[in-house]
Amino acid sequence: QAEYAKGLSGVDLATATAAGVLFRRAVQSWWADGWDLLVTPTLGEVPVPLGTFANVADNPMHPIARAGAFVPFTPAYNMSGQPAINLPLHRTESGLPVGVQIVAAYGREDLLIRVASQLEAAAPWADLHPADPT
Repeated sequence: QAEYAKGLSGVDLATATAAGVLFRRAVQSWWADGWDLLVTPTLGEVPVPLGTFANVADNPMHPIARAGAFVPFTPAYNMSGQPAINLPLHRTESGLPVGVQIVAAYGREDLLIRVASQLEAAAPWADLHPADPT
């Protein structure tokens, strides 16, 4: 991964930075159009076994590529700076939590916390734990 990064230029960095700015502006327009919240899955699939993101000798980008497929929904809002929260609202058959991400407009953390509080009150999860695999 470090070797790959060494091959990138200042132009590559500037291009990526400009794309990030354009994305942030596009996301801001959603809220101007009257949206209050955006709801997405947290992950692209249910939790995976340990070692799924291990390095592969002949493909140093494997962990990043694999992680990109696993978490396709959260990076966009990390990049845009939108406030977001993940809530374990669902469970697999074995009891593993399946998260839901809720995203709000800039400065609307209050809305996220209120919604999260209402969802937890409606379906508490603090005492839920996955089944013991042994």
